[in-house]
Amino acid sequence: MHADKSAIGLVLAAYTIASVTVRPVSGFALDKFGRKIILISALILYSMIFIGYMFALSIALITVLRFIQGLGWGISTISGSTVAVDIIPSEKRGEGIGFYSLSTTLGMSVGPVIGLFLVHHGSYFAMFVGMFVFSIIAIICAGIVKVPINIPHATNMGFNLHNLFEPKAVIPSVNLLVIMTAYGGLLSFVALYGKEMGVQDTSLFFLVFAAGIAISRITVGKTFDKNGPAVILTLCLLLDIVGFAVLALIKNPVGYFASAILIGFGNGVVFPVFQTMVNNLAEPAHRGAANSTLYTALDLGMGAGMILIGFISEHTSLSVAFMCCAVICVIGLALFRFRVLNDYLQKIAS
Repeated sequence: MHADKSAIGLVLAAYTIASVTVRPVSGFALDKFGRKIILISALILYSMIFIGYMFALSIALITVLRFIQGLGWGISTISGSTVAVDIIPSEKRGEGIGFYSLSTTLGMSVGPVIGLFLVHHGSYFAMFVGMFVFSIIAIICAGIVKVPINIPHATNMGFNLHNLFEPKAVIPSVNLLVIMTAYGGLLSFVALYGKEMGVQDTSLFFLVFAAGIAISRITVGKTFDKNGPAVILTLCLLLDIVGFAVLALIKNPVGYFASAILIGFGNGVVFPVFQTMVNNLAEPAHRGAANSTLYTALDLGMGAGMILIGFISEHTSLSVAFMCCAVICVIGLALFRFRVLNDYLQKIAS
């Protein structure tokens, strides 16, 4: 549509703004009205927007559609993760959430490949049709899922701040926000950094990165279930610190791709571990609020990272910016070891 960069930025931002805005409300709705009806309703909303894209003739209309679809995305991600936690046995929660998180990573990796294939070998109309079909399949899958009937719902729950955010999840969520600041900066600027150092195909970074995430999420869940979060999250945050330092200091393709596997493995553990922790802390009837609190922190951290690392790199260099990411991970590790972990262990014991 020949839009300028500012218009493109607005279209992209509308999706994220809607998602962040709706997350606390979606958690409240899950706890008050039940999981499955909210999940399917959100997926239907998300799917119908693809039909709108097929006939959108202006940037303004696309922006509105993106905002509405962002609402569907925000609600469906919280709903899906909450349903997954409800289904997973408590003694296998770390392993189960790891596999569920892996499915999200794989979907986000494969989706752009399918979308671009449909565009290049067909048209944008063909891509929207294809994505609509995938979304309908998602609705069918959600309908098949059997949600436990013994999950209590607080039907008399009032609409207030306490019920929008789970108090027990706030401290771990703040810790996640800090760590995700480094992650947001990485995703936004690592391709540009690779081009600066002469890497021919920077997209391989994300392939190696995704491989690291997949390996970690398949392998470490059982460790959490057996030994808790202390050792596994500490080791993985140390991998993040080393990975960012390698990325900043070893300015060649070897350092570039070595950092991808280190940060991928380390960061692949962070979100599933924190999600398992907050769901272990929250009452079953308040898991929607717990997950929405955590996802809100995830979004805010990544958004802050994009802004912060962009600011630092503009006034120094991307190498310095990525070293700052290592420092951010050090702060995240210190916060986990000296505040979050003790609080978690005390609450679990009680």
